[in-house]
Amino acid sequence: MRLLADTRPLRQSPAFRRLWAGSTLSAVGGSMTTFAVILQVYQITGSPLAVGAIGLARMAPTLVIGLLGGSFADAVDRRRLVIACTIGLAAVTAALAASALADLRSVWLLYGLVAVKSALGAVAGPARRTFIPSLLPADLLPAGLALSRISFQVTLAAGPAAAGALTAATGGVAACYLIDAASFAAALYGLAGLPAMPAADGAARPGPRAVAEGIAFIRRSQVLAGAFLTDLNATVFGLPVALFPAINAERFGGSAATLGLLTTAIGVGGLISAVYSGPVGHIRRHGLAMLVSASVWGAAFAGFALAANLPLALGLLAVAGAADTFTVVFRSAIVQTVAPERLRGRITAVDFVVGAGGGELGGLEAGAVGSLATPAISALSGGLATIAGAAVIGLALPAFARYRNGATPAGPAATGPESAGSGPAGGAAPVPGGPGAPAPNQA
Repeated sequence: MRLLADTRPLRQSPAFRRLWAGSTLSAVGGSMTTFAVILQVYQITGSPLAVGAIGLARMAPTLVIGLLGGSFADAVDRRRLVIACTIGLAAVTAALAASALADLRSVWLLYGLVAVKSALGAVAGPARRTFIPSLLPADLLPAGLALSRISFQVTLAAGPAAAGALTAATGGVAACYLIDAASFAAALYGLAGLPAMPAADGAARPGPRAVAEGIAFIRRSQVLAGAFLTDLNATVFGLPVALFPAINAERFGGSAATLGLLTTAIGVGGLISAVYSGPVGHIRRHGLAMLVSASVWGAAFAGFALAANLPLALGLLAVAGAADTFTVVFRSAIVQTVAPERLRGRITAVDFVVGAGGGELGGLEAGAVGSLATPAISALSGGLATIAGAAVIGLALPAFARYRNGATPAGPAATGPESAGSGPAGGAAPVPGGPGAPAPNQA
């Protein structure tokens, strides 16, 4: 089996190629804005708490609007919806640039603009994640997801580095915002090449009832429920990033440079596994593969908790990042394959909210246990709990563990009235996330 990422989606689908290229360029700009907001809030307040409140400004609209965004995605033309939200996001970024150029130094204005940006992303995100089924054949699904993961990892590496260098060279963050605002042209370029994606016949009216219909379908499907529970299990129990400063201070000398290496190691591992993701297309039991990947993720963090030297710790974090890539790819494939077309927006909205919220809950859990015990015990117990949780999910939801890519889930607990013949005609949307938040500007 070839090891390098399968690039056939880029060669065979011009629409996918435009979408991938435009989204990648725009996401790099978005990560520059993320860097700039954090730095600007800290420069205004000098308070780590004020910087932490940026996360609250992002999370509240995501949780409140994210599920409703999925019901809109099922009721309107998804392409037009995402284009409208993208234009709105560009306008918000331009407002951030204007506030920086005017040196307004208002932290509440920054919070408000971040919240509006997050709200628009919560509407566009579920719709964007439904695009790829109409662009790629089903056999290219894992390859398209792996390419999206490469885009995500490149964004994490390139955006902050470029933003830091640009801020140092110009003496301010305004240039970061301006470049991000301009980068939305790339996003619109990618969207312009997509075909129309109107609502399915008989689409439900947007609102709480439509959201409840999507959640009810997930409850009836062992496969979807298993995918979401496995992801939550990994992020809530096995994501000890909040413990990195304390572990770094206790074990590795407390250097800021070393602390940066701990986070970078996860991204490097994810990027390497995404680049060498060729074998992913040959794996058919996606449910079992997701459980195994989540277990490797937990085991790597448990080993990190016990690592006595920095090279070993970094290596284990890289293993965790590699496992994360595979977990995300398999989860995305499951969601887009099992979800019926008329519910796909609402189900991917749940996926969006799970991906955005699980990491925040994981940080809270790790910090709480670390405060009651020690950071090392928190990381170790969380990693072991992730492994145990994956085993419990596999036993409790056998249809999920047995699920094969492209197969219609069988069994009364795994199916609902919508599930028969519900596999899409294409692949799946890119899901740049996993344990962590969605990629900037990609919603």
